[in-house]
Amino acid sequence: MKILVINAGSSSIKYQLIDMDTEKVLAKGQADRIGIAGGNFKQKVEGRDDYKIDIQMANHAEAVKLVIDTLTSKEQGVISSLSEISAVGHRVLHGGEKFSGSVIIDEKVIAAIEECCELGPLHNPHNLTGIRACEAMMPGVPQVAVFDTGFHQTMPDYAYLYPLPYKYYEKYHIRRYGFHGTSHRYVSMRAAIMLGRDPEHAEGLKLVTCHLGNGSSISAVKDGKCYDTSMGLTPLEGIIMGTRCGSIDPAIIPLIMKKEKLTPDQVDHIMNKESGILGVSEVTSDNRDIEEGAKAGNVRYQLIESMLVHQLTKYIGGYAAAMGGVDAIVFAGGIGENNPQYRTRVAENLKFMGVEIDEKLNQKAKRQSDEIDISAPGAKVKMLVIPTNEEYMIALDTMHLVKGEKV
Repeated sequence: MKILVINAGSSSIKYQLIDMDTEKVLAKGQADRIGIAGGNFKQKVEGRDDYKIDIQMANHAEAVKLVIDTLTSKEQGVISSLSEISAVGHRVLHGGEKFSGSVIIDEKVIAAIEECCELGPLHNPHNLTGIRACEAMMPGVPQVAVFDTGFHQTMPDYAYLYPLPYKYYEKYHIRRYGFHGTSHRYVSMRAAIMLGRDPEHAEGLKLVTCHLGNGSSISAVKDGKCYDTSMGLTPLEGIIMGTRCGSIDPAIIPLIMKKEKLTPDQVDHIMNKESGILGVSEVTSDNRDIEEGAKAGNVRYQLIESMLVHQLTKYIGGYAAAMGGVDAIVFAGGIGENNPQYRTRVAENLKFMGVEIDEKLNQKAKRQSDEIDISAPGAKVKMLVIPTNEEYMIALDTMHLVKGEKV
């Protein structure tokens, strides 16, 4: 069964075509700058040169057509016709309280996703655009929605409620939802297997999963289910990120608004697009630049690294306390997988908990894409590096639902 995975953003579509019989990625690519001057498209197929073209795409429907045409073309294609695609799995950011798992898309599901646009205004409308475009291009082909928020719906009320007047939860559904759920679900499943446990029967297993990239979140996973997570109503809450500030004193917002004479939309833009690593460095949002500059002695960049290590330590330690212990800490995502110095410093801070790593294995983890246990012999708490694979999880859920199986 071949599954097309679609991740539609505001001006881009990322995709993968996965053969679930062999679990092989047949092709993956990206359409960029949709509806913007300077549009471009690229596709990667193992064993071939990358295919890249500059092309204008007026809308997401045109971009989806380009994806399909490329996948089926005589020169660049990997399938002979559209009929080989059994289903399409879509990443959808926000499902609110309506969805605790992935679902086959129908008009009721589309209406519910539309209702959640207020909670995910930067993502949900574009996710819907991708769904509509695929429906138009592939009528009759099953479509599945996989929600970033779904995995976190198992949180208890005392973890997801904010201490605001309760009426705001009742009227506006203001609560913690959490994001990167597909990634946290995947790495917690793989961690259970690495620890010799059945992911379907993970009673007693306590994990802290760290998805660290341009956007970052940390989750407490207890008995195979999300117990708490760092992102909140939106992906803005939590630790310092590429351009997002993460958790700050709420009183800062009205203070800055008054001092700078800003509108709510302007201050929201500052917190989401001009803060975090970019805001503190005043130069870059890319952690690779920060790592390189810090090694060269840039004091501001060294400060950013210390801020991230401090916040990681607090969240991991706090979640371990909340769960009554922790069996393993998992690092995933671009930063989590490729920056061993963060793992070294966090392990040193958490040594009192029984965290201890083998530095040779830690450095080795940077140079490979395999899962690896970097713990030192005898460590009471394991530290694992697991490359995340959200596209595989989306394809897996899609396959199961199309077959009428439980996910």
